[in-house]
Amino acid sequence: MDGSAVRLLLLLNVVVPLLFFMAWIYLLLHILFASLIRRPGSPVLWFFGIVTGPLTRPVRSVLPTGTPELRVLTISLVVYLLLWIVARVVLHQIAGGRAV
Repeated sequence: MDGSAVRLLLLLNVVVPLLFFMAWIYLLLHILFASLIRRPGSPVLWFFGIVTGPLTRPVRSVLPTGTPELRVLTISLVVYLLLWIVARVVLHQIAGGRAV
């Protein structure tokens, strides 16, 4: 591979798993804080609702309407955790087993 292809692979190997990792960490924190904070107007819950809203939207679209929020968050957490693992494995395979 030439230098630019190696740099692109390195960039993909860092950025894509990092985004999925951040997604499931934020979803996990949202679930944790939602179980600890019961006040409906909490700025912490508002923050996590804003951050995880775009992450749960694709999952919510395939679930039946009226699915409880905790279930949507939990399913989203599992989806993004699996995407993180798959991205790590696939990018490792593309790299030919080398640690890039």
